[in-house]
Amino acid sequence: MDDLLVCHLGQVEYRAATDLQERLRERRHRDEIGDVLLLLEHPPVYTRGRRTQDGELPMGTAWYATQGIDVVDTPRGGRVTYHGPGQLVGYAIMRTDDVVEHVRAMERAIVGALAEQRVESRARVDDGPDFTGVWVGERKIASIGVHLSKGVTAHGFAVNVDNDLQPFEWIVPCGLHAQMTSVCRELGTAPNLPCFRKRMAYAFTQEHGRRQRLVALPRLLDRQPSIA
Repeated sequence: MDDLLVCHLGQVEYRAATDLQERLRERRHRDEIGDVLLLLEHPPVYTRGRRTQDGELPMGTAWYATQGIDVVDTPRGGRVTYHGPGQLVGYAIMRTDDVVEHVRAMERAIVGALAEQRVESRARVDDGPDFTGVWVGERKIASIGVHLSKGVTAHGFAVNVDNDLQPFEWIVPCGLHAQMTSVCRELGTAPNLPCFRKRMAYAFTQEHGRRQRLVALPRLLDRQPSIA
């Protein structure tokens, strides 16, 4: 069984996280590291994927700035979404020859992790690309957007755990007029984000048939040999 390197990063600014992913992707291209899952949170930010259309940020970037929310363009697939503290973000730097199955595997892993948290959810595979992600009834709880370069993925998933959902109401999230939800809202109580992060890492590695290996960021960047 191959290892999946899992790195817990805490809160990371979005642009810095994007730069980090590209550095790690280059190392993966050269086979200097194996497949990696980064788990982190972001300060408040709207990200616009390649399929974002006019009107999905109706208030304008200046207004969002007054609310303390950055707006950043990103090369990932998908449309506009929100990231903020309390939302678990997972970035997968992995070799794949089937990006659709890569996305489906993410959905299955998220559904499994949420089930362990006593939240019943589902993917909407037959409803088209705009419905990519994970849903609780008709409410969306997790978004997915990936970017493939030379057979290696970047970007990944975002699961609403106990983050503020108000910023979703100021946009058209993922191009849909859909209600967003979170683990906290579904359970009616504040979940333990570190606990859910561990469940998500386990579900992700199990879905890929891997053995989880925790690793510190300096080790991924080949700065020092320490293993977390």
